[in-house]
Amino acid sequence: MPDLLADLNPPQRAAVTWPTRHALILAGAGSGKTRVLTTRIAWLLSTGQVGPQAILAVTFTNKAAREMQSRLAAMVPVNVRGMWIGTFHGLCNRLLRAHHREAGLPAQFQILDIADQLSSIKRLAKNLAFDDQKFPPQDLLHFINANKERGLRAAQIDAYDSLTRRRVEFYAEYERQCQREGVVDFAELLLRCFELLQRNQPLREHYQARFRHILVDEFQDTNRLQYDWLKLLAGHGEPPREPGACLFAVGDDDQSIYAFRGADPGNMGDLQREFVIEEVIRLEQNYRSHGNILDAANVLIRWNPRRLGKNLWTAEGAGEPIRVFEGYSDLDEARFIVEEMTELIDDGVPPTQIALLYRSNAQSRVLEHELVRVGLPYRIYGGLRFYDRQEIKHALAYLRLLANPDDDTAFARVVNFPTRGIGVRSIDALQESARRLNTSLYNAAASLTGKPGTALARFVRLIETLRADTERLPLPEIVDHVIEGCGLRQHYLTEKDGPDRLANLDELLNAATVFTEEYASAVYDAALPVDGGPLAAFLAHASLESGERQAGEGQEAVQLMTVHAAKGLEFDVVFIGGLEQGLFPHENAASERDGLEEERRLMYVAITRARRRLYLSHAQTRLLHGQTRYGLRSSFLDELPKTLLRQLNPAVANVAAFARSDHRVAALARGSAPSDPGSAIADGLCVGQRVRHTRFGDGVIVAGEGNGREARVLVNFDRPVGEKWLLLEYARLLPL
Repeated sequence: MPDLLADLNPPQRAAVTWPTRHALILAGAGSGKTRVLTTRIAWLLSTGQVGPQAILAVTFTNKAAREMQSRLAAMVPVNVRGMWIGTFHGLCNRLLRAHHREAGLPAQFQILDIADQLSSIKRLAKNLAFDDQKFPPQDLLHFINANKERGLRAAQIDAYDSLTRRRVEFYAEYERQCQREGVVDFAELLLRCFELLQRNQPLREHYQARFRHILVDEFQDTNRLQYDWLKLLAGHGEPPREPGACLFAVGDDDQSIYAFRGADPGNMGDLQREFVIEEVIRLEQNYRSHGNILDAANVLIRWNPRRLGKNLWTAEGAGEPIRVFEGYSDLDEARFIVEEMTELIDDGVPPTQIALLYRSNAQSRVLEHELVRVGLPYRIYGGLRFYDRQEIKHALAYLRLLANPDDDTAFARVVNFPTRGIGVRSIDALQESARRLNTSLYNAAASLTGKPGTALARFVRLIETLRADTERLPLPEIVDHVIEGCGLRQHYLTEKDGPDRLANLDELLNAATVFTEEYASAVYDAALPVDGGPLAAFLAHASLESGERQAGEGQEAVQLMTVHAAKGLEFDVVFIGGLEQGLFPHENAASERDGLEEERRLMYVAITRARRRLYLSHAQTRLLHGQTRYGLRSSFLDELPKTLLRQLNPAVANVAAFARSDHRVAALARGSAPSDPGSAIADGLCVGQRVRHTRFGDGVIVAGEGNGREARVLVNFDRPVGEKWLLLEYARLLPL
């Protein structure tokens, strides 16, 4: 017994030995919440207060459940495999298996994962003749799951317009199809289990009497139905019965970052009020980060008005100040980050202890480019490298067909994406015809007749039209035209995760814009084809970047990830990039209820991933949609105490401020003060001068940097071209 409590601090010990009544444990980042939760179970078992069968422990991931079981097995001599420790879905599945008849399910009911559920919805939509343009399958899936997670069946939804009525009708038909086939989706597991316990009083009372202690991890991530399920099992609102269940909830409202999944941090306040919890135990001692990092996180999160409130502290000392870097461009920012990473590794920091966090997946492209350039191995945690993402591979496949129509791999990938009614049988027939004729799939398409032949002919005409329309366009315009013309952009507009995929497609356009400048400067001449022009060279470049430097299993590499993916992780050194208004905080935060508060919690999570050293960076200009955009630094930077920050480079003039004033923009060089408008750059050119470019037309030089062969200028071309950086050696600008 003493060994269980020996190394616990006073608040941890108070939580572990809490009396037999409801409890809310406010556990800050790095405060040892998993240890407290596991030790609480071990304490209950070791003191003989309950047996293993009387404990229900709920987690959010299978990984967390396995870790809890592993730790518990090392602490007490109990067979943990028989205990009810698992995720919400896993525990509901277990309960439904035991009571399938009462739940109206076959004994061997099957569970649909998200991919299977989407396939089932597509099949039903086709049978019901639902227009997939008006009612995209992904949208129907989201509608069904969102309502199930709110505890609503089709008959309970208020259909306030014709579109909603049609979705409700589809939801009802989907329920009947699943019941007929004996299958349930993930959202159904929880809803069906909740309904079973709600209507079946003897069964409900059986489990209420069995589970005397209900322990919940990451309580801030619960949605409304999950909270209601817990209340039901705890007997909340029912006449008290002995011995009664105690709810022990561990969470951190400051780390609630999953509103898009339905998580409601307000559940913590509701729990405190509804279960009459008079004393909240706060775990505030942090065992992860140095003091300056924690002080910054504490000050930032205090800007959120509705909090239960806590203040993280550490016995480790203040540590280093937080480093802040301001670049002129996203490329400048990426180069700085990669240079710092290289120096850190040279100084002995393991690459696996260096993490780069960003708000949006699309930001990884320019960072990956720099990592590849310097040959530094990296790993995308919880996601795919930029050129491996589905939407990027689709777009590149269309571009490959423009460059080489005999590319069968590219043809097969996009011939029916977006869907064109070209099924598996049609593809099989096409492949057989291609083998017989000893030609490519593209050429063999003309050999098929009937409905398959008509559909394939339309696809071939689409490719030929795209090739003709883009024949004389510069590379960025080719990419933009193809993404639009092939239907990819329209397709992803209707998907739940469409905004992220569209952002990645826009980033592909940015990649093409940057590549055009670098290709023009002959940077890639030694490695890439020249016969096919910039398009062939760009496709080869994309393939090379896709095939290199992603670390293999067991290889040490720096870690790249979104802030959401970083939840629960920690690193010695953390970089947080792209700290600009509209990027982090995200532009959607301004239009969403409590959006800015959630973004601030996300920043809080990002900061508290760092143990020893933290970098914050932002850029004055960023390439978006193929054009340079001026941005303002994130408001989160202004919310941090200046005494905790160290500016790594002297503040440079804000490009946007000059650009809004008759193009009076100074030439900028790293770390140097700006020159006055009208100052010379090179070749008789100066800031504020109008120039002409053979491809982009007329514009005004608004900035310049570099020397010799590295000298380049930022030209604000007349609409619709906008701002572009050009290398002077190859731009051949004509003064006007």
